[in-house]
Amino acid sequence: MTDTLPPLREVIAAYGLAAKKNLGQNFLLDLNLTARIARAAGPLDAGTIVEVGPGPGGLTRGLLSEGAVNLVAIERDDRCLPALADIAEAYPGRLTVLADDALAIDYETLGPAPRRVAANLPYNIGTVLLTRWLERPELFASITVMLQKEVVDRIVAPPGGKDYGRLSVLCQWLCETSALFEVHPAAFSPPPKVTSAIVRLEPRAEPAFPCARADLETVTAAAFGQRRKMLRAALKSLGGEPLCAEAGIDPQARAETIPVAGFCALARAFAARK
Repeated sequence: MTDTLPPLREVIAAYGLAAKKNLGQNFLLDLNLTARIARAAGPLDAGTIVEVGPGPGGLTRGLLSEGAVNLVAIERDDRCLPALADIAEAYPGRLTVLADDALAIDYETLGPAPRRVAANLPYNIGTVLLTRWLERPELFASITVMLQKEVVDRIVAPPGGKDYGRLSVLCQWLCETSALFEVHPAAFSPPPKVTSAIVRLEPRAEPAFPCARADLETVTAAAFGQRRKMLRAALKSLGGEPLCAEAGIDPQARAETIPVAGFCALARAFAARK
């Protein structure tokens, strides 16, 4: 379904919506692409769809045209609100726009479950937002977002390479993760200097392996903080070689080779020592 609203370039010109660098804005103009992202975020016809940083509404229109029945768009840039109001008028009763900070919102209050996030995230807060959502992963059925490709590579990276790190462990511990497709800079206004990519995270009913999140974060911070060192040295302040032995982990291994299960074992061993 296509809407009868003006092309996005006309909307941006009409409302003077030059992208602001300090807000991390890069507006998506290709409505075929926004529809593709919307389909990847589905199903859209139940519960609540949450969009962060809609700007002039390219992805907003994609989500609505692909069938979103209860879409909540969170936009802190007041300049964009008139353009979003036009979209709300074109899709009566289906779009709620909140002029608010996405980092300050209680997502549980936004609407009924299942809640699905679908967003072209501002580059300057994308990773911060994602880790904030993962503090309460049970609130979301899925999180489908556009980020810098290098961040997506880190989220889905398997052990054994330079991309595998703390973000990989946290995301894969809590979610099933899938890198979907890349988006060329030319799809945006202004074009960013990096390639973007879409990633989908589906929170697990329970974390993949038992441990406390705080302990896992402590262990991964120490291990990846000195990732070139063997674990017996990188984890020295937490217990070093004895800690590794208690977890069944080779103390001569390096952080990037340890799977999520191994870090959870280290976190449990660390907890037992406290």
